Amino acid sequence: MLGTLRMIGAVQLGVLAACIVVLVPMGLAGYHLSRNKVLFFSGALFISLAVAVHLSPYFPTLTDFLPSLSASQSSSTLVLLQNRDSCVSLLHRIQWMHHQTPNLNVSHSWSWVLSDEDVVACDFQKIGRNDAGDLLNGSWVMIAGDSQTRFFTLSLLDLILLEDEMVSVRGDLFKRHSDYHVVVDRLGLKIDFIWAPYETNLTQVVGELSKNQSYPDVLVMGSGLWHMLHITNSADYAESLEGLAGSMAPLVGSVRVPDLGSVSSRSQPHLFWLGMPMLINSMLNTEEKKEKMTNVTQYAYVRGLRNANLLRPNGPFVLLDMQSLSENCGARCTEDGMHYDGAVYEAAVHIMLNALLIHSQQKV
Repeated sequence: MLGTLRMIGAVQLGVLAACIVVLVPMGLAGYHLSRNKVLFFSGALFISLAVAVHLSPYFPTLTDFLPSLSASQSSSTLVLLQNRDSCVSLLHRIQWMHHQTPNLNVSHSWSWVLSDEDVVACDFQKIGRNDAGDLLNGSWVMIAGDSQTRFFTLSLLDLILLEDEMVSVRGDLFKRHSDYHVVVDRLGLKIDFIWAPYETNLTQVVGELSKNQSYPDVLVMGSGLWHMLHITNSADYAESLEGLAGSMAPLVGSVRVPDLGSVSSRSQPHLFWLGMPMLINSMLNTEEKKEKMTNVTQYAYVRGLRNANLLRPNGPFVLLDMQSLSENCGARCTEDGMHYDGAVYEAAVHIMLNALLIHSQQKV
């Protein structure tokens, strides 16, 4: 307000000075030129332009008078980006409900923590079959990794496919150590599962994509359990992940951060990393697993993942935090201490789909 008053005062002084310096000579000139009207109006036009030139420095531009307009536009853009990033960070705020069935089994369900105002403001949604089909319509989704990613694939297919389409999926998808491919013609959707239990296998998958110059719209990867069991060396695991991160350059070279591309953008794949779940050592089904897959070892592997520049903000992958989801669901959600109830993988699928909605600025 004070700045505006000073600015108005400067304008008044400028006008007064102009009246004395310019308008008085203009009046005198008009008196002498009154007998020649053409000459008078020509002189008046010239002097008027001179007045405008003299006064222009005293008149601020529109943006000077309305600084709040440009500031509010910049602020709105910044808030939009901040809200988008903050909403992605809140996607794992999930609470679990456990229900006893009539046959004394326990079923599990989940929802976002609606008592959290920030979560409510983000308007996360459990996405239905039709909306999920619309979101992924015409897309190519590739999921590569170990048994955890296989269960994730099953949950995604269970959401996308109709009941009669799901009849043969489980048997075909869970053929031991095999790939699985399905095309949903009604959606123009292709989903590929690639069995790649080691990080070097994932690097090979990325190499093939780069070689063929053909990239999926959505790429989900995850590994670690096989390395932990059969190699049991967290430093080697971290080094392998760094190699994988380095191989991602052809896929992420055109990706902006934050990623504002649409799901169907061929040049900007959406990348997700399916983290390892919480391992419950006492429930593991072999002595070898109990000996090698300890809490200490898992902590070292998680630290190796965090330091490998694979996950955002330093890397290209958005984390689907299976450790958080499985830990919150608890021991009652697993039978073997490693693979969890379908509801846990279902939650991971919905987190991914909501992240896609946020990144593409869409609503269902």
